[in-house]
Amino acid sequence: MGQTINPELITDLEEFGVKDAATCFNCGNCTAVCSLSSESVPFPRKVIRYLQVGAKEKLLESPEPWLCYYCGDCSTTCPRQANPGEVMMGLRRYLTSLYDWTGISRLFYVSKAFEITALAVVAVLVGLAFYLFHGPMPTDRVALNVFAPNHVIELSDLVMAAVLTFFLMSNAYRMFKSVMESSSGRQSAERSGPQKGKGLLLKGVPLGIYAREGKEFILQFLTQRKFSSCERPGKRLLWINHLLAMSGYSLMFLLVVAGIRWFQRDEIYSFWNPIRLLGYYATFGILYAVTYAIAGRVKKSRSMWEFSHATDWVFLILLWLTAFSGILIHLGRLLNLPMTTYYVYVAHLMIAVPMLVLEVPFAKWSHQLYRPLMLYLMKVKAKAAEMG
Repeated sequence: MGQTINPELITDLEEFGVKDAATCFNCGNCTAVCSLSSESVPFPRKVIRYLQVGAKEKLLESPEPWLCYYCGDCSTTCPRQANPGEVMMGLRRYLTSLYDWTGISRLFYVSKAFEITALAVVAVLVGLAFYLFHGPMPTDRVALNVFAPNHVIELSDLVMAAVLTFFLMSNAYRMFKSVMESSSGRQSAERSGPQKGKGLLLKGVPLGIYAREGKEFILQFLTQRKFSSCERPGKRLLWINHLLAMSGYSLMFLLVVAGIRWFQRDEIYSFWNPIRLLGYYATFGILYAVTYAIAGRVKKSRSMWEFSHATDWVFLILLWLTAFSGILIHLGRLLNLPMTTYYVYVAHLMIAVPMLVLEVPFAKWSHQLYRPLMLYLMKVKAKAAEMG
């Protein structure tokens, strides 16, 4: 089957942060220096060639952008200053916009005005909801569950989580289709399906393979283990910071959505209470990792931080403010400052809710699903091919 070529693709990708890909002359230095590249998956060189020739369909099914963690080695060694690491980052933004059927992701990445306006609108709606419907505000003590009853917040959180899950999973399914319906996916299915002929098939691959390899998704999501495979010692620190941010944010999401009735209590837990310790870990993980990333971008101390898309800055700032305002709420409770705590609580949600509603399904944080999902699908395809 022929490929449709889009000669304007490399120009279109400039809006997603791909600025210098045209200068690449495919020498292969980036592929040679990358410790995660392999003979079967030679990146970044291959996908840069795809975008140079306008092979959009090939890009859509390519796993390579999701295998890159942007350590910066490829950009440092590039003789043409094509900045292949930033190209891969820009391709992840572009692919995210293609997976998203709503078109919101594309607007996020190509329009600063849209991103800021969308976040501001959601923040104002949250503030307005509290202004109109908050409960009593006792001044003799901090009583968050009187001001904002946790059963009401819990219901709101669950509705929000359901909506986010719908958008995120429907977009992830589009990624799944792109990968498993690609030419290589069909070849794996053709080799495995007819021979085995047992059980139900999904995109030509037995469901048993999907089930058996499910542990790959869980392992990659929880540990980001692929990042730790970068060989140079300094990359271990980058992996640890990445893991701290991801685990801290994921844990905080679980605490404030699934565990709000235990996390938001008017009584103050003892220091060694598991809920309190988990909250401390999540807050520390986010603040440390995000502060490290912000400082690196300000100083431009690594090649991976020399170029920052506007969405990168917005995401980092929102995440930092969410964690910091959470600390202020906790201090307000410890110091028994009722009115201060209530106002900071509202400000906290005016920051956190827009980030959850918009960043999780449509922007940067969606990468935390797409990356392990791609690694999982690659494992599924490999197992299907082996069975042939």
